[in-house]
Amino acid sequence: MDIDILIEDAAWDALGLETMVQDAARATLAALSLDPDGYALSVLAADDTRIAALNADFRGKPTPTNVLSWPAQNRAAATPGAMPDLPQALPNAPPTELGDIALAHGTCAREAREGGKPLVQHATHLIVHGLMHCLGFDHQTEADAALMEQLETRILASLGVPDPY
Repeated sequence: MDIDILIEDAAWDALGLETMVQDAARATLAALSLDPDGYALSVLAADDTRIAALNADFRGKPTPTNVLSWPAQNRAAATPGAMPDLPQALPNAPPTELGDIALAHGTCAREAREGGKPLVQHATHLIVHGLMHCLGFDHQTEADAALMEQLETRILASLGVPDPY
């Protein structure tokens, strides 16, 4: 998998973020029967201030959030609870771009503390969650949320992360 990671907040360095992103992304794609080697993803590991600015620019919400995602294409399913139109990588072609994910260290760390979870597990969940958005999954309806949460739980279990829900 071709993953471009930009670490703007050095606090992420202590978590082994590059390995965490690679493992989470590969597990997510494999769970969906997609060959990880055919895809590309960009990840920004930032602080709350940077994420708050991005959240304001793109969502009109000037506050930090744990993860933001920008899919390369709209792949959402037409029917609530249905699988999105997953991308198909082409053989002997450049990797198919999935999109961008941005993580806020301060918010992630606070949520992990408040939830009594190790930060590595919470961040892994957010990476999987952000990538799922890039693949066309969402949680706008109960049916969509149920599908996304079921898949996330299965993916996280394959990584040794307990059910976050």
